[in-house]
Amino acid sequence: MILYHGSKEIVKTPEIRITRYNKDFYFGFYCTLMSEQAKRWAIRYTETGIINEYEYNPLSELKILTFPEMTEEWLDFIVECRSGKSHNYDIVEGPMANDTIFNYIQNFIDGKISRSAFWELAKFKKPTHQIGFHTERALKTLTFKTAYEVRDEK
Repeated sequence: MILYHGSKEIVKTPEIRITRYNKDFYFGFYCTLMSEQAKRWAIRYTETGIINEYEYNPLSELKILTFPEMTEEWLDFIVECRSGKSHNYDIVEGPMANDTIFNYIQNFIDGKISRSAFWELAKFKKPTHQIGFHTERALKTLTFKTAYEVRDEK
């Protein structure tokens, strides 16, 4: 299976970086099945970016959590991760809380909207997908294939 990672640089050797902000599924290296989504990631700050492609070969001994769609469990998991709570999964896969959804999640965390209000507001304009690799063992399932430049066509 081919996965894509949008970046400002070529990433031949993926790594888990601890950043200032917690991500949907906590700290990790994030990819997607969707090349268009990777392109949006790659050009989100500049007019050009890089899409990195990886061959993904999952290992049965890894602890993997999958959310096929947005559910109450998905929301609760993202709220915990974005609040700084770590987990013990090697890989987590599911829908992405894009910038708009992120704002709704933050409003839910802050108590500004109810759970039911979140679900009313949280309708994706485009399909999303992300797969987070959260351990060194998980990163070993990725083999770098190629990278290429993409441009914002506005």
